[in-house]
Amino acid sequence: MSDNKKVVVFDYGFGNVRSAERALAHVGADVEITRDYEKAMNADGLLVPGVGAFSACMDGLKKARGEWIIGRRLSGGRPVMGICVGMQILFERGIEHGVETEGLDEWPGTVAPLKAPVVPHMGWNTVRAPEDSQLFAGLDPEARFYFVHSYAVHDWSLEVTNPKIRAPRVTWATHGEPFVAAVENGALWATQFHPEKSGDAGAQLLTNWIETL
Repeated sequence: MSDNKKVVVFDYGFGNVRSAERALAHVGADVEITRDYEKAMNADGLLVPGVGAFSACMDGLKKARGEWIIGRRLSGGRPVMGICVGMQILFERGIEHGVETEGLDEWPGTVAPLKAPVVPHMGWNTVRAPEDSQLFAGLDPEARFYFVHSYAVHDWSLEVTNPKIRAPRVTWATHGEPFVAAVENGALWATQFHPEKSGDAGAQLLTNWIETL
């Protein structure tokens, strides 16, 4: 069961940490908001939120040694989950207002402006998850999740050729054009939407993550 799983919400100055804390506690996790290195390293799961500009989030993350903590956890197969800009910074780079910023490069890809009649993409939307998704297990295909973003990843290019390694499971959504809404890749999971603001569907999704820890 998930009721004794220790989850750290990484507090690097750019995230909805209180909302994430409440949502995780609601589904039975033992949650702490901190940037403490030892606690972040030793938790069963590390949640990396993110709001605002890609470049500002990367600056804040580096000042808190977050990129090092994430890298060390993943190298040891320790679960990490990114939310919103906390997902975007996991990609190779972000481009905002013509300025390119290096991301954590856990996945290839560029975070670029959404091309849609209305931006930001703000509100509820459905997603298209793979049938074998663990993150969306038990959820209705028509379940809706809460998005607030003006940038997204529009292409997925990471291929796994080793048959012993499970290929990443990529979930898509559409606002003007298709974009990556979630990724499940070994110990690293992420969502572009806000599960902590997505009601019962978001609670089920967080429960699914906690049960893998």
